Amino acid sequence: MTVNVNDIFLATPAPAAQEANPLVTLVMFGGLFAFMYFLIIRPQRKRQKEHQGLVGNLNKGDEIVLSSGLLGKINKLEGDYMTVQVADNVELKFQKISVHAVLPKGTIKSI
Repeated sequence: MTVNVNDIFLATPAPAAQEANPLVTLVMFGGLFAFMYFLIIRPQRKRQKEHQGLVGNLNKGDEIVLSSGLLGKINKLEGDYMTVQVADNVELKFQKISVHAVLPKGTIKSI
């Protein structure tokens, strides 16, 4: 008597499909949310608060770097806008939120 290997596999019943536990699914979604919160949302909010504090503490005479890379000195603050002196007799108006960093006094002269 010869036994064909295909007959053996066909003769065995298929394993029954197991039902997924809904608690495991909820734990997975919760873990995914926690991962996203701690790696993406929380650091972004921290940077946003730091930038708001930086913009809120701007004063006349501060030397700044704008997000475009422009260096200048604040001459006037008007609500959400500021006038920045970038060279002798050259003043430009920008939004406050475009400030990237406040430089120590005297930095522009040393450059």
